[in-house]
Amino acid sequence: MLSLGRKYKRDAYAPLEAELAPRGRGVARLHRQPVWRAAGRLADLPRWTGSAAAIGFLTLTISYAIVIGGHGRIVSDALLSAVGFGIEAVKLSGQREINEFQILEALEIHDGSSLILFDADGARERLNDMAWVKNASVMKFYPSTLQIRIEEKVPYALWQRGDLVSIVNEAGEVITDEVDGRYANLLLVVNHGAQRRAGEISAALATVPDLRPRVRAAFLISDRRWDLKLENGIFVRLPEENMEAALAELVRMDKEDGLLARDIMAIDMRLEDRITVRLSEEAAEQRKIMTGGRGRSGNGGRDT
Repeated sequence: MLSLGRKYKRDAYAPLEAELAPRGRGVARLHRQPVWRAAGRLADLPRWTGSAAAIGFLTLTISYAIVIGGHGRIVSDALLSAVGFGIEAVKLSGQREINEFQILEALEIHDGSSLILFDADGARERLNDMAWVKNASVMKFYPSTLQIRIEEKVPYALWQRGDLVSIVNEAGEVITDEVDGRYANLLLVVNHGAQRRAGEISAALATVPDLRPRVRAAFLISDRRWDLKLENGIFVRLPEENMEAALAELVRMDKEDGLLARDIMAIDMRLEDRITVRLSEEAAEQRKIMTGGRGRSGNGGRDT
């Protein structure tokens, strides 16, 4: 009986002793790990760990400096070019009026440019902004080739208003104001609105191929009809309608009578029933002498 009672009393007081034990002591403290023991684990790392960490830190620092300094693209291009993705060939096709230097300048390719980072869309926009370009395509062929295809606008006529001369397409849209001797064979149309009707007079002149090379310029008069200036300075005033018939008659008279080789200033074909010829001052004076003052040279009248 006593032995049972003493055991009961010891068990009853056990929780109180545990509760009265100081914090941080006892069994929990035995499981704590000394600081020196954790630090000692660094000795187990490979010997090159420190060098690798230093190199990694240095790489991150340099990369950050490159990005902040705005040199990231240059370095990336150089690295990609070094591994075989540099732009080594540019193939051009379709260009006639534009020279290769202008195209390469618009592409903005520099030493060390890589094909991967090349901005094809931006290059296409710059090419399409060029005066002669109707449409441009830019394609990448890996690892190192660019292919550029150009569709150019077609020059149709020269358009003069005042002192300004431009090259226009068949629709009358201005291509460029830079005109040189390469375009001397294009028909020159003069006055406002003439650029939109150049096809009209060109088609009429196409019906008289013997006359077309002798035409220096075509003047649109009052936005209704045309005057032609020939290479020898003669003006031919065409009617508002039936231009083709008038031109055919002019060619016939020249073949039969050598009309366009005479000393005349203008030929007026505006009236259907007659043709009026205006002589030059010298020819008119000579005619006056020969006729004794009788008769007079034809007068083409005003430009209407």
